[in-house]
Amino acid sequence: MPKIRPGRAVPAAALLAAPAALGLAMFRATADTRGGSLLPDVVPPSGNPITEEKRVLGKILFYEEQLSTDNTTACATCHQFDAGGADKRIARNPGPDGVEQTPDDILGSFGVIRQNAERAYSHDGVFGFDRQITARSAPPVVNAALSFELFWDGRASDVFMDPITDEPLLVGFAALESQSVAPPRNTVEMAHADRDWASIAAKLAHARPLALTRDVPPDMRDAVLDARTYPELFERAFGDPEITPARIAMALATYQRTLISDQTPWDRFILGDPTAMTPQEQRGWQVFINERCTICHVPPIFTDNTFRNIGLRPIAEDRGRENVTGDQFDAGKFKVPGLRNVGLKSTFMHTGGLTSLTEVIDFYSGDDHFLENIDPFIPGINISPQDRVDLVEFLRTGLTDPRVAQRAFPFDGPSLFFNADAPSHGIDIVPGTGRPDSTGRVPAIVAWSPPLIGSDDFKIGLYEVAQGSPATLVGSTNPPTGPAISPDFIIAQTTAVDPAGSDGAATAFWPIPFSPALDGQVYYLQWQVADTAQTEPALSEVVRVEFFCGFGDCATGCLPDFNRDQALTFQDIVDFLDAYTAGDRAADLAAPVGTFNFFDIATFISAYSNGCP
Repeated sequence: MPKIRPGRAVPAAALLAAPAALGLAMFRATADTRGGSLLPDVVPPSGNPITEEKRVLGKILFYEEQLSTDNTTACATCHQFDAGGADKRIARNPGPDGVEQTPDDILGSFGVIRQNAERAYSHDGVFGFDRQITARSAPPVVNAALSFELFWDGRASDVFMDPITDEPLLVGFAALESQSVAPPRNTVEMAHADRDWASIAAKLAHARPLALTRDVPPDMRDAVLDARTYPELFERAFGDPEITPARIAMALATYQRTLISDQTPWDRFILGDPTAMTPQEQRGWQVFINERCTICHVPPIFTDNTFRNIGLRPIAEDRGRENVTGDQFDAGKFKVPGLRNVGLKSTFMHTGGLTSLTEVIDFYSGDDHFLENIDPFIPGINISPQDRVDLVEFLRTGLTDPRVAQRAFPFDGPSLFFNADAPSHGIDIVPGTGRPDSTGRVPAIVAWSPPLIGSDDFKIGLYEVAQGSPATLVGSTNPPTGPAISPDFIIAQTTAVDPAGSDGAATAFWPIPFSPALDGQVYYLQWQVADTAQTEPALSEVVRVEFFCGFGDCATGCLPDFNRDQALTFQDIVDFLDAYTAGDRAADLAAPVGTFNFFDIATFISAYSNGCP
């Protein structure tokens, strides 16, 4: 685990009191070099000390896409270290006016498709059946441990309230814990409607840790392959296997307290290496001082952790800090971000509306500001063209920690299932398939959840059909010929109804049993939608689905623990036989899927006889 090293912040007033020409020398003279870091101490709350077991658990949870409702989103999905701990993806939210490509657009982060309380896909008034997009950009997690309030509006305070009892659990230095409990229940970011902590904890207890990831770093890999289950990982971190929201938050916070970036060229320069920054970076640093950037972006953290209104957008679009404090004088104020690793980011400001550092400097030196409640330090900045170039270079490279840019420890991590660089998501649309209904519409299929072996959350959605239409999801082991598959089995029969939209919608759930024998099995799925105005049903496009074990090659799971209570008992046999008799797909353990036969029973008996790994 990286050492948390002490240091001391240098007040902005001290910088501004010195003549600009003396700025560099003065900063060197006041910089504290204890432990080789300029940054202040990272102080955990007294009730959540940093331990290696807790750090590793937090790191695993940070990359766990199964922490979301539909296994599509992890913390690391929106916080990528090669983007400075923010989100490098460009996702456009149309903003308050609901129209894209207008000035109030927000470049936020992709979340989940809207899902109702039964986890079924549901129409969203803005995004339809596409992934929702957040209404603010994702703040960086790097050095977040040095803040007392988190989120753009500071609603995550340093007093952590137990999510179950709503009583203070950690008092002081606990902003990371407060922040960590928000996304798993946020219906845009990770959750279905009315998701509660009991279901989140139960899901983790049954999940195979990091099953959706690949290229897992050694510290995470060794912990997962040794412990095998989340209850065991929690026992190693907290002393017993209970999974609670508070423990999830404390583990995530512990990991994030190790994400300290203090090895930039600027750090080395201030600590006495005159060649650490290029001449241009040094000129840019001098511009940074001369133009009073240090009033808000105070070295060495490069933020004063206050909230200010810079006049970026009208207050009515997002009231910011006022929504937390209720104070009208906080209207339009947002947290001053730290600038370390800012050169790795692709969007800037709480709206993400500026897409380059040059645009940021142009904004501050221009006059295109909304003046209502604007901070008095904002107007009047005037930077020459050459100074702008130098300042951008200082921000872009002088404040970049190479460990962050290169995702080196402690900023390393596995590749996620939903990664832009991944070759396949295990689900592919088969082109040239589908058949329209009598109105000319082809039923639309939603195929987004990963077909992970052992997952209870695999599902296929349907929309672009009339309300009340009978719909059947069918499957085949053979690819389609023409627009349709020749069905081998039926997955679900339902009625397309969606109270949230004018059209109908449906969701078919297909729990995939934990059976290594299913690894690599390929199936073709298609919706058939009855239409009384034509003789043949309308057909959605066909999706090709390939079941997979994921990280650990299914070795971290246990097929005979049928009820997933972490114990192998006679009750597992009873539960399996009950499921088999009822035609529950959880008991469909052997290929071909969709057919219940002796091979399913033989697979279970053999696995039970061999026991759990």
